Amino acid sequence: MSTRVLIIDDEPNIVISLEFLLKREGFAVSVARDGEEGLAAIRDLRPELVVLDVMMPKLDGFAVLQAVRADPTLAATRILMLTAKGREAEQKKGLTLGADAYMPKPFSTHELIAKARELLTRVD
Repeated sequence: MSTRVLIIDDEPNIVISLEFLLKREGFAVSVARDGEEGLAAIRDLRPELVVLDVMMPKLDGFAVLQAVRADPTLAATRILMLTAKGREAEQKKGLTLGADAYMPKPFSTHELIAKARELLTRVD
């Protein structure tokens, strides 16, 4: 069975490239286009990894992250924040709220895949 990855991002061009890249690497990929849809998809699909944008309609990525970390049945979900909000303050906020990793856009595809694999094999 393939590792399940959920992309939560409202930018179509980012979603297309991430989906292609992750599928090419053998992941089973699902997509949600806003924070509310993303949170529902996390609860329904139980992905091993979530690639989460910060700036989105309905619920931002920080709110999604907080909701996931507050739910004991979802708390072990790996979350990689991938966002244009790359300032140190936003990175610190994301990591403080419980993100497993934080990558600013634009991103290196090689670094993204390496980080995803690292998160999926890491034992806490």
